[in-house]
Amino acid sequence: MPGTKSYNAQNDVLEKNWYLVDLEDKIVGRIASDIAMVLMGKHQPNYTPHVDTGDFVIVTNCEKIKFSGNKLDQKTYTWYTGYTGLKKETAGKRLERKPEQIIRDAVRRMLPKNKIGRHMLMKLKIYEGAEHPHQAQDPQPLPYVRYGNKK
Repeated sequence: MPGTKSYNAQNDVLEKNWYLVDLEDKIVGRIASDIAMVLMGKHQPNYTPHVDTGDFVIVTNCEKIKFSGNKLDQKTYTWYTGYTGLKKETAGKRLERKPEQIIRDAVRRMLPKNKIGRHMLMKLKIYEGAEHPHQAQDPQPLPYVRYGNKK
């Protein structure tokens, strides 16, 4: 087929949109997968794996997020401090101490593990409470959220 050409997205011609997500009563993993899809750009028809085609996402009310099942008490987060041994804490304690870190870690682990993935994570803005300083970007509500409250 000599007349067929494929499309490759270019960074200089892409238009980046801003979306707003309210995490009140949302489940961590389900909303994190939706946010990761928007950050990667897989919700757009011009998705190209080696180009960052994703949009910006603003997350509010991260302290009101929910865990399914008994994960609030059973899930543990571990990290290395530089000294011998690891530090551990449960999801409940992390939610009290650093609620924005819970959603950042969940989304980070769903993104590519390379330079493009680190660049995608910089487009994620997480805030406690309903206020955020990005009113000038005119963020729209995220229409791609598939999972709401579990009833």
